[in-house]
Amino acid sequence: MPSRGPSALTVLLCGSFALAVAMGIRQIFGLVLLPVSQSQGWAVTSVSFAFALQQIVWGVVPPLFGALADTKGPRLVVAGGGLAYAAGLVLMALGGSVFAFQVGAGLLVGTALGALGFSIVLGAVARVTPPEKRSLYFGIASAGGSFGMFAFVPLGQSLIGDQGWQVALMAMALLALLVVPMAWPLGGPPPRPAEAAPGPSLREALALAGRHEGYWLLSLGFFVCGFQLAFITTHLPGYVASCGLMPEVGAWALALVGLFNIIGSLAAGQLGGRYRPKYLLSAIYGLRGLLITLFLLLPKTPGVTLAFAASMGLLWLSTVPLTTGVVAGIFGPRFVSTLFGLVFLSHQVGAFLGAFLGGISVEAFGNYDAVWYASIGLSVLAALVHLPIRDRRLAAFANA
Repeated sequence: MPSRGPSALTVLLCGSFALAVAMGIRQIFGLVLLPVSQSQGWAVTSVSFAFALQQIVWGVVPPLFGALADTKGPRLVVAGGGLAYAAGLVLMALGGSVFAFQVGAGLLVGTALGALGFSIVLGAVARVTPPEKRSLYFGIASAGGSFGMFAFVPLGQSLIGDQGWQVALMAMALLALLVVPMAWPLGGPPPRPAEAAPGPSLREALALAGRHEGYWLLSLGFFVCGFQLAFITTHLPGYVASCGLMPEVGAWALALVGLFNIIGSLAAGQLGGRYRPKYLLSAIYGLRGLLITLFLLLPKTPGVTLAFAASMGLLWLSTVPLTTGVVAGIFGPRFVSTLFGLVFLSHQVGAFLGAFLGGISVEAFGNYDAVWYASIGLSVLAALVHLPIRDRRLAAFANA
């Protein structure tokens, strides 16, 4: 491993900060959905579409940014993401039309999330981390995003309640700019170790991944993850309000998701170094289905809602270090940003459907039941598809 350049700890800390800001700001979007709709007179479906578009853009751009980061380094990608995030938030706050809101939230913020997302940051971490510590470091970096989800929600709810949603978004734009200087230690073009035997090129790696059945099954499982997370993040506050609970309950539920997500991400990172990640992923998706079923069956009290949020938090981003670990285990660390970015595209297709269909369901049926039931069925599917994945390192990547 190269001795020059930032240390693994420096890359880990700066990458974790970028994830904390990116995921933290994103977590408050569920809190602004109803205030924006009510104050501007825009249909819930129109506002939901902005966040659904964000999910799909967030999914499309990571493979492109991943290829750029894998060949030119993540520094420029992450810095550009911070600038795009701030610009998108300003347009959401001051654009004055539903179209401007959709461009800001959907296109600009979606692009920024792709540049600041897990595929870029975890790819940077993978390149400077020895294999025996890789799963642990993936968990720590993912926990950074989890901490942001916890810390930003109370701040966002306070700003929305005291100053209004527009001021809240402008404040978040200022915070997004802090990511730009944190990008520098993440590095430029990654040096190739002199002792490594020549391995597959990026194009060859993509071709091998496309022929690997387990890679497609992993992508299908991550589709389910995106569907569930986007639906809950976007619509849990509205669902809680429809059950007659105070808005603060929805805000604290999202905050608890972030808090317990820290524990879940760290635990997944530790366990992924001891057990085969595909089995852990299967268990996580099965437990999600069980939790959603129990939540629907139990009375909707603040205690039940917060307990559900805390339990889901344990299973939230715990899929990220494990899914990344499967990709790195099969294909090696060199092209993790690109290959995980493509898996993440599937995640975001699911996220688009989860966010958008939640809005469709409440307008068509007056409730969210159809999407909750779909989430349960998808949990069963995801739990099953991970079991047959062949997760051993391919021979072509033995020295990658």
